Amino acid sequence: MNLRLTSLIVLALSALPFAQVPKKRTEPSAKSAETAETIYRNSTFGFRYRIPYGWVERTKEMQEGDDASKGEVLLAAFERPPQAAGETINSAVVIASENAADYPGLKKAEDYLGPLTELTTSKGFRTEGDPAEVEIDSRRLVRVDFSRLLSEKLTMHQSTLVLLTKGQIISFTFIGDSADGVDDLIERLDFSSSGPKAK
Repeated sequence: MNLRLTSLIVLALSALPFAQVPKKRTEPSAKSAETAETIYRNSTFGFRYRIPYGWVERTKEMQEGDDASKGEVLLAAFERPPQAAGETINSAVVIASENAADYPGLKKAEDYLGPLTELTTSKGFRTEGDPAEVEIDSRRLVRVDFSRLLSEKLTMHQSTLVLLTKGQIISFTFIGDSADGVDDLIERLDFSSSGPKAK
C-alpha cells in the first residue's frame, strides 16, 4: 500500500513543535467569528470547514512536492505557525485526498484504518479505543483516535476521520490538546448543502 502522502502528514503532525505562547481561552463574539472566520469549501467532495479565528493556513506549503496523482493536501491550518516552538500543543487540521486505487483491496473506508493506525503508532502515538462509525450531516465516516504523551503534563490528541468517495480516500486529521478540543475542531466540519453549522 502506498502511504506516501499519509506518512508525510503524520510525520509533519507528530513533529509539530509546541505553540509559541501559552494558549489563551478567549472566544471571539459570535458576530466577529462569523465575519472573521475563513470557510474552506470543497465542491468536489461536498464539504466545508470553518477554520478557527486567528489560525494560519499552510496548505500551499504542505502541497509543495505533492504528486497529485498520488494524493493532495486540500487544507492545512494551524493554531499558530508550525515552526513556532513553545510549551503548548499547536492545534491543527489537515485534510487530504488520496487515490483509492493506490490501495489494492480497499473497498470501504474501514480498510484504510489498518495502514493508517500502523503508521501513526510507529510515530509514537497510541490508539484510544476502537475505531467507530460517525455521521456528519448524513455522511458516514469512520473515526480513529490516537494520543501521544509529550511530557508529564502535555498529551497530543489526534483524531482522523476517513471518507471513501468518488474513488478517493479523504482523511480529515485533527490535532488538539484534549479529546474535547479535538471534538470542537470536528464540529466545524460540514457536509450539509445549507451552509456552515452555527456553533
